[in-house]
Amino acid sequence: MKQYNICLVNLDPTIGHEIKKTRPCVIISPNEMNDFLSTIIIAPMTTKSHNYPTRIKIHFQNKDGWIVLDQIRTIDKTRLVKILGKLEIDKIKELKNTINEMLIQ
Repeated sequence: MKQYNICLVNLDPTIGHEIKKTRPCVIISPNEMNDFLSTIIIAPMTTKSHNYPTRIKIHFQNKDGWIVLDQIRTIDKTRLVKILGKLEIDKIKELKNTINEMLIQ
């Protein structure tokens, strides 16, 4: 499990407006954490959304969708089903910039 991998993750059970189901998610925790902890930090992906400042438009596996940075969460690694791919460099930069805008500035 490496940072910026896209993995299929079982997000259930959830409460309220949390994103549900088994779906692709981007691993955003750094490799130093991923290698030593039993948890990882992920951002879920969805195909149904609006153009919010906390969401990154993406085309993955022949589908248009969104990386939902306003739903970042820490999960146990046992929720991972399989690795599907990796973010492209331009999307990694956009993800970093968006997280910086959300949480740092």
